[in-house]
Amino acid sequence: MVLVIQGTYSKARREELASFLRTRRERVTPAEVGLAPGVRRRTPGLRREEVAQLAGVGVTWYTWLEQWRPINASVQVLDAIARVLRLGPSERWHLYRLAELPGVPAPRSTDTVPSEVVAVLDAIDPSPACVYNGKYDLLACNEAYAALFPELVDASGLERNALWQIYGQQDRCCPVTDPEICAAMVATLRANYANHVGEADWVELIEALCGASEQFARLWAEQTIEEPGPPVTKAFEFYGLGTIRVRATGFPVQRTLDARMVVYLPETAADVALVAELRERAVRRLRPA
Repeated sequence: MVLVIQGTYSKARREELASFLRTRRERVTPAEVGLAPGVRRRTPGLRREEVAQLAGVGVTWYTWLEQWRPINASVQVLDAIARVLRLGPSERWHLYRLAELPGVPAPRSTDTVPSEVVAVLDAIDPSPACVYNGKYDLLACNEAYAALFPELVDASGLERNALWQIYGQQDRCCPVTDPEICAAMVATLRANYANHVGEADWVELIEALCGASEQFARLWAEQTIEEPGPPVTKAFEFYGLGTIRVRATGFPVQRTLDARMVVYLPETAADVALVAELRERAVRRLRPA
């Protein structure tokens, strides 16, 4: 089967595919694929001609692929390139989505939360729970989550985004500070972007984050890909209260492309008590004087 990368395949998507291939090529050493290192290499990793040779494709064809040209690509050829570049399962899926291979779901709106999901959020309370879309806009949450992350819940527009709260506001303390957790969120954002390349709201968010945070810009440029994984422990830091540790588990929301419900279960009785204290603080803050 041959996929024609043209027509509805936008320039933005071709550019994203080319950039991804370059970053993956640069991280593979000649020794890893059985080649001699050579005397002089102007760039790290493999040369384009080496990738083409190992994948069994023409050098000109592969060069055009990295130059955003509208060309033809088959499933078999992309499989061969993925093997040469030593792509993991998430990265291989990302490559297929960027190339719009048959069988990859088409994007559709994820901004409407089904009513039954809202009911589940309420039922889970007093454990914090929320729903994010693929770029970490907060779509819905219960009262416990609102007490856990009030700056996000009370925000609107661009600021009602978890990544913006983490990276976009240098003059404000964010309760989420673990660098590994934050980097994993950027990697998931990058994976989800394959379904939304060129969409105005995604481009606006990414450009704003890159402009506001050198750290985010560096992580975004690395093009690390990470699909949502198993439960992880997250820490929320609160001045004057301490650290609340929760076990975060994500569940895909049906009838959406990349929205997920995340449930945060406090790890210990002490963490349960701290969440309760946060809720009481929220009630006091809202209570009329």
